[in-house]
Amino acid sequence: MPVPDHRYLKDILNECWARIGKAIASSKRLELLDLLAQGEKSVEVLAGEADLTITNASAHLSTLHTARLVDRRKVAQFVYYRLSDPEVLGLLRQLQRIGRRQFREVQDVARTYLDDRDALEPVEAAELRRRLRQGEVTVLDVRPAHEYAAGHIPGAVSVPPGTLQRRLADIPRDREIVAYCRGPYCVFAADAVEALRRRGFHARRLRDGFPDWRAAGYPVAVEPQAPHPPAVRRPRRRP
Repeated sequence: MPVPDHRYLKDILNECWARIGKAIASSKRLELLDLLAQGEKSVEVLAGEADLTITNASAHLSTLHTARLVDRRKVAQFVYYRLSDPEVLGLLRQLQRIGRRQFREVQDVARTYLDDRDALEPVEAAELRRRLRQGEVTVLDVRPAHEYAAGHIPGAVSVPPGTLQRRLADIPRDREIVAYCRGPYCVFAADAVEALRRRGFHARRLRDGFPDWRAAGYPVAVEPQAPHPPAVRRPRRRP
């Protein structure tokens, strides 16, 4: 067996790690990974949700694909992307944890938009699972409807952003409400909990999001496959 060239091995390995580092060295590509952690999405949907043109979204996704962070498939004229490995979510969450420890800006944003809005402690996933088994809680999935369809906590009710007000009559007042969204830095759940509390509901948010629930190996429900979801269009920001 040939003696390994240690310098060669280190160079090959570090070059591979660097390819991943280069691929995620973009705020938009990190946002795309966060969106894909919710489930498979088309280029058009990703472009709309990340406030990108389809051309720019395709270029970012191609970079992520080259670094083996995402996989893709084509259906008719649509190209769909998904995370290539569950560990990609782990990479994203680790970056977020390091960022929170090291950057005052992250600490300030998290404190203002998440921590200070919690009159009660957020619910941990293990506690939520136990209480679901015992029928003690109503769970709201406050992500967009196509993300709920791609995968959600069993028994959760879909209340997409912008629909809570007209759904209030359907939400029981005699049980605790737990809302969840995309992850620890998604504000959909915090917004929903705040709105529910103002209306007299006993509401809390799940500390992490649906991707973390799935990564923990907890049960996941999936809706029947829906047609290609429409792209989300938002006004372009002024430069």
